Amino acid sequence: MSGCDTTRVSEDGERHFNIHTDPDTMAGHYANFANVSHSDYEFTLTFARVDHEVEEGEVPGVVVSRINLSPRFMRELIDAMEDNFSKWRTREGIRDLPEFDDPGGTSPTS
Repeated sequence: MSGCDTTRVSEDGERHFNIHTDPDTMAGHYANFANVSHSDYEFTLTFARVDHEVEEGEVPGVVVSRINLSPRFMRELIDAMEDNFSKWRTREGIRDLPEFDDPGGTSPTS
């Protein structure tokens, strides 16, 4: 991954990042399983693709990515994930409202 940090501090004190990546990295990896572990110094996130259709014995899988994070960055990641998950839930909740499914305005509440 090539990268350049053109960080500058704006008047409001917010930093802006300009991060570049190659197309293969941008494509990402599919994972349907994750494991979180930690030591005194870091957290490790291991992402894998597993076959959940196996009903007995060992479940086959392959690790697709493993990431080590400092405790401070782990906290920032958790906060960002909670924020994004909350926004996603709100959007999904709006989609489930009867008014959202009735674009013609024929619902009893219109």
